[in-house]
Amino acid sequence: MAYTVLARKYRSQTFDDVVGQDPIAQTLKNAIKTDRVSHAYLFSGTRGVGKTTMARILAKALNCLAVDKPTTKPCCKCDSCTAINIGEDIDVIEIDGASNNRVDEIRELRENAIYRPARSRFKIYIIDEVHMLTTSAFNALLKTLEEPPSHIKFIFATTEPNKVIATIQSRCQRFDFSNIGPASIAGQLKALLKKEKIKYEEDLLLPLAKMANGSMRDGLSLLDRMISTGIEPLNSRILEEFLGCPNSEKVWNLIGQIGDSDPAGTLAAIEDLICTGISEAQVVDSLIDYMRDLMVVKSTGTDSKLVILTDQQRKRAGELAEKFDVAALVYNISTLEKLRWTIKNSDTSRALLEASMLRFALSEHFLNVDELLSQLRLSASSGIKKNLPPGGNIPIKAIAQPDKSKTSKRQSSNNASQVTSIEPEASSGHTDIHSMKDNWQSLLGVITTKLGPGTSGLLSSAVPARFENGVLTLEFGASAKMQKNMCESNGRAEQIQTLLSEQFSTPLRLKFEIAAGQTKAEIKKKQPKTTGQRRNEMINNPAVKTVLMGLDATITSVEED
Repeated sequence: MAYTVLARKYRSQTFDDVVGQDPIAQTLKNAIKTDRVSHAYLFSGTRGVGKTTMARILAKALNCLAVDKPTTKPCCKCDSCTAINIGEDIDVIEIDGASNNRVDEIRELRENAIYRPARSRFKIYIIDEVHMLTTSAFNALLKTLEEPPSHIKFIFATTEPNKVIATIQSRCQRFDFSNIGPASIAGQLKALLKKEKIKYEEDLLLPLAKMANGSMRDGLSLLDRMISTGIEPLNSRILEEFLGCPNSEKVWNLIGQIGDSDPAGTLAAIEDLICTGISEAQVVDSLIDYMRDLMVVKSTGTDSKLVILTDQQRKRAGELAEKFDVAALVYNISTLEKLRWTIKNSDTSRALLEASMLRFALSEHFLNVDELLSQLRLSASSGIKKNLPPGGNIPIKAIAQPDKSKTSKRQSSNNASQVTSIEPEASSGHTDIHSMKDNWQSLLGVITTKLGPGTSGLLSSAVPARFENGVLTLEFGASAKMQKNMCESNGRAEQIQTLLSEQFSTPLRLKFEIAAGQTKAEIKKKQPKTTGQRRNEMINNPAVKTVLMGLDATITSVEED
């Protein structure tokens, strides 16, 4: 007897057997119970999620001969049910829309539709890939679809509902089939392996379910390929050798080397992965998935249900997540997403991959502007100049956001140094408004360290306006009303007031005001700028100029995110 693949052998037979589409199954069952079955349905969704299977189940439920009316539990044993299962029932006509898409074929369907079913209650037309029909074929079907005979039911299935013309969709009840979750696919695979009495290892199921990408049929097809290798018990090593799945331990090792800031180890881990036969694009795809898991674990904890991992993988993810902060993982994922498209169209994909991984591993050597300016101020005050290679060129990108927790810790340390250099100047007793204005940017740095970047960000929209009778008035621009309100809420004003009193060594009270009107500069700021203006503004930024002067460097390139 010919072998039957798992996807056909274990196709769902009743509504209760369908995996991952419970809302749709329940709606159709309720329609049958209340005798509200529509004359036309449109099932849409990606491949392998159960559209055709659900259409056959609905056909069996309407035409089952074991009962005298439509039922939600077809017997699956009568002549009608068994014929529908194999696609050979005389009253349930399955049509492939891709190969029968011409108007002549639809006209023939319309002419035959007037005849009553041979033995069943309804004549049911199941048209798969209905979006492949031509516009003329759709138009030929319109009249019959709008006013069909009472014995006719239409069930359309498509992976691209946007290509089905609106006049057809408006005459159907549409159901959108969702992708099936990895946990549901893994549970189904486990049940089938037990029925087939095939030995397997538990760590196989989740990676295999993830490779299915939400398609139950794809998952069963992959399982068929694994079984055909003849190796038992089935394990994750077969996934790597026969299905091209990257070795999870090698991917974890690469991420660990990046987290340890080990450039040599990072390059060795990349070599180890590529030597297994996977492409650079596959490495990037795997890193995106694994770093996404680390991001979720770092944000929600190792017990989160948002990640589909085994207990051992959860433990490993928790350990690796400690080497990164959430901001670094977010940055890495967004960078990898851009990199994957570049790699697929590049002749130097290996070099691009290695350069990007080294950038992640060495991210603590990339300073942000605030930190670099802080170091330059300290160097200038002590009369020491950094020793750099003569004529050193630095790209603006080299002073981008820091990516890792180590960078954050170092930045906090430097900020602390910056505070010690600011406080003597701020607390020297010159508490007149001019002194406050001159030291306002330095004070914002202190506020960042003591109260956080959120508070300093709000105050960056304000400037000291007056200092009279112990009351400091901070004035916000006309467009910064929200920032003013946030400064006055949640006890933030008291925190700022206490901190400023300490910095100026005198008790003071705060008052927040909105500027009477917009200045010309504010009005000009709102006008959209051209690309050239934005680039010139960036190059002429005082902070950038200070960095260039302090490092004796020149700009080689400017990148806008």
